[in-house]
Amino acid sequence: MTVNRYAVEDGAVLVTGGGSGIGLAIAQAFLDNGARVAVSGRRTEPLERFVAAAPAGRALAVPGDVGAPADVERIVRRTVEAFGGLDVVVSNAAGYASGELADLAVPEWEALRRTNVDGLFHLAQATVPHLEASRGTLIAVASVSGLYGDWGQAAYNATKHAVVGFVQSLALDLGGRGVRVNAVAPAFTQTEMTAGVGADDDALAPFLDRIALGRPGLPEDVAPAVLFLASADAGYITGSVLTVDGGTSASTGQPR
Repeated sequence: MTVNRYAVEDGAVLVTGGGSGIGLAIAQAFLDNGARVAVSGRRTEPLERFVAAAPAGRALAVPGDVGAPADVERIVRRTVEAFGGLDVVVSNAAGYASGELADLAVPEWEALRRTNVDGLFHLAQATVPHLEASRGTLIAVASVSGLYGDWGQAAYNATKHAVVGFVQSLALDLGGRGVRVNAVAPAFTQTEMTAGVGADDDALAPFLDRIALGRPGLPEDVAPAVLFLASADAGYITGSVLTVDGGTSASTGQPR
């Protein structure tokens, strides 16, 4: 999963949305580097598969919905009880919705905001006291859609812009307490959530035309960046948003 080895051995890590896609790749990368990893998500089965494949006692599945404060409190409490504390928290759970603003129903917007924004808020509130105790780090999975605009994604982009602003401001508040807060910002990444976007070569072509490296991102591309930000090598990095986008955001948007 990672070319380099990161010194996270025996660290206590919590990854939300850890049952699939980018979250699963991040959880596996931490596990492969010797950390103890708790994964949460709304679907129990993929979480249990992750634990079943992990070395005994190194992984924990805690199903729950990050949009529900009581669930977040339970997820954090069970993780801390199992691991004795928290060193790294990865806020990865996210939803997606697209379409013109007039066509987006209020419940869709509320569900999107509940997961993408409220979920990060609840997670930070519940975990920051533990991260202060360990002088740990919080890393959010944002998006290049949280840095710029996209056609037909105003609601989604608004939530990801909120994630970026939250990370930057929280980094200022917590830096003096020894807690670092950063984000990674992927662009188009092939996961279950994006499976319908690049279903064939014709559908994928417009995305590839914007990617300098000529291929879509994979969850395994994002995971090493998260491990770096969690490591001592990133000890003077906080409030940063690291793009992991194959060069997508290097373009002004003008055609070739």
